[in-house]
Amino acid sequence: MTVSVHALEDPRRDALVRQARLHFVEEGYAGTKMEPIAREAGVSTATLYAMFENKAALFAAVIDEASADFAERMAKVKTCAGAPRPRLNGFLTAYAEFISDPFVRAIFRLVMTERRRFESLATAFYEQAKQDFGAVLVSTLADMNAKGELKLHKPSWAASQLMGMVEHPLFFVPTVTGDRVLPARSPAAIAEDAVETFLARYAA
Repeated sequence: MTVSVHALEDPRRDALVRQARLHFVEEGYAGTKMEPIAREAGVSTATLYAMFENKAALFAAVIDEASADFAERMAKVKTCAGAPRPRLNGFLTAYAEFISDPFVRAIFRLVMTERRRFESLATAFYEQAKQDFGAVLVSTLADMNAKGELKLHKPSWAASQLMGMVEHPLFFVPTVTGDRVLPARSPAAIAEDAVETFLARYAA
């Protein structure tokens, strides 16, 4: 049985994806050339095309690996035991620090820019991100609601509201302005204020 070179764990492939990620973020899809990526990864152009049929395949690999990386990072975001305030502060601060990472915003901006060209890839990326980012919080809020610590009609709606209070200043505004408009307050301070506002509305 022949194993596809795409499926092999190969440091050359890792180097190509790493360099391609930098080029796609800096130059966009249309502006990225394959030859510089191969050169900077220390491989021949022939090797690049043996691993990735074309630029579209390389772009898909970059987004797939970024999505897997984001999922792994968010999987480490856990809420601690205890009262609602410290539990929510712990989660939301970690989430706020994640979405305030300029590289995270750059990848999301890249996917949004190329959405029409790679619609199915972009849709899968967004759906995976939505699941990874919201699942822990929805589960936590449902647990607090069941214990009578919160008064929620629907935990998923409440989770969207809480996350939205940090996403707007730390993610959406910087993303659409190309990082020209950044919040003056730290991610931790924004997260803490969001939790206070949330508990003022939903605490039992």
